[in-house]
Amino acid sequence: MGHMSELENNYDQHKMYKHLCTRSEEHQSTSDVHKRSSKQRYVSKKHLQSHREVEALACDVCKKIFKCPSALKLHVCSYTVEKPFTCDVCNETFMISGGLNAHLHTHVGQQSFMCGICKKSFNLSGTLKLHLRIHTGERPYKCNVCKKSFKWSGTLNDHLRTHTGEGPFQCDVCKKSFSHRSNWTLHLRNHTGERPYKCDVCEKFFRRSDTLKSHLRTHTGERPYKCDVCKKSFRQSGGLKEHVRTHTGEHPFKCDVCKKSFNRSSILKLHLRTHTGEQPYKCDVCKKFFRHSCVLKLHLRTHTGERPYKCDVCRKFFKRSSNLKLHLRTHTGERPYKCDECKKFFSHPSTLKQHLRTHSEERPFKCYVCKKSFKWSGYLKYHLRTHTGERPFTCDVCKKSFKWSGYLKSHPCNHTGQLP
Repeated sequence: MGHMSELENNYDQHKMYKHLCTRSEEHQSTSDVHKRSSKQRYVSKKHLQSHREVEALACDVCKKIFKCPSALKLHVCSYTVEKPFTCDVCNETFMISGGLNAHLHTHVGQQSFMCGICKKSFNLSGTLKLHLRIHTGERPYKCNVCKKSFKWSGTLNDHLRTHTGEGPFQCDVCKKSFSHRSNWTLHLRNHTGERPYKCDVCEKFFRRSDTLKSHLRTHTGERPYKCDVCKKSFRQSGGLKEHVRTHTGEHPFKCDVCKKSFNRSSILKLHLRTHTGEQPYKCDVCKKFFRHSCVLKLHLRTHTGERPYKCDVCRKFFKRSSNLKLHLRTHTGERPYKCDECKKFFSHPSTLKQHLRTHSEERPFKCYVCKKSFKWSGYLKYHLRTHTGERPFTCDVCKKSFKWSGYLKSHPCNHTGQLP
């Protein structure tokens, strides 16, 4: 309070000084003196306002302080998604008038700032300046915590929240918080069902513009991202980045519970559900829950009977694309998986994995009754029947049951007198 009183006294003195300057200026003969005096009064008043308005210009949500009302108003719009400035041509809305003014250039075709490297044109000089960092690699904004550098200040601000844990953007529906406004906006579309981006080829709609851009490549066949090691091409940069890890062996995403590492963040996210037990995806038919959306999608085909993947050779249909891919190898004879011990080839990675146990002493499947171990899960399954007495294979003629299908297959010779 004492500090604010002192500021108020200074401000009163400044008002008196301003008054005296005004009176004295009437007798000054040169405009240069007048301009200098006027500028001094403006700076002094602006400076005092920065002290007097500190408490008044604080954001109610995140408590961030602003020096002028317009900056606070713009910041509040980032929470409310209020966009009061509307384009009269296409009705697109903007948070600030400057955004609208820049957008209007796109209608008149005015692009006066050209990149000297790639010849791309821009409406604003500031946009060109930011674009040039793609070519120069300049990253002028540095994180003081982890020393990571960024091309743009906004990206740095978003990154800093990964250290502070700040989540200022909250969903009013499910109360989930987000550190980035863009993620919050995308999340809201999960509740509203909004899909504003439309494919002009197949009329499909998307929540995100980058998803639409990637989707369009399914029509054009474009694969602009190529692996320098094996020359494989990808539609998305993220796909290439994940693929490169298959060459480097990098697993940067680590589970804090069991310390297992993964080469993709999405796989880690799915893995964590094995610890939490979370099963967010529910079948509306049988009410069964699933950890993964793709597993639910496959499960629904057990109700619908849908088999969307067709073999062009034998016309056989499959529920999964992976099953079709494996099936096609029965026609092509392809066996891409090789055993380094005996040089034998296999059509499926799991078959190779099982085969490798013939060269090792690994027996990962253990009987919980007698503790006996087996190299293959099928052998353990058969073994358990010696404890449970289960005989799942029954003869249709004499109703005799057997533990193994092989015994049932050889049994009919007792009825027909013929060898199977």
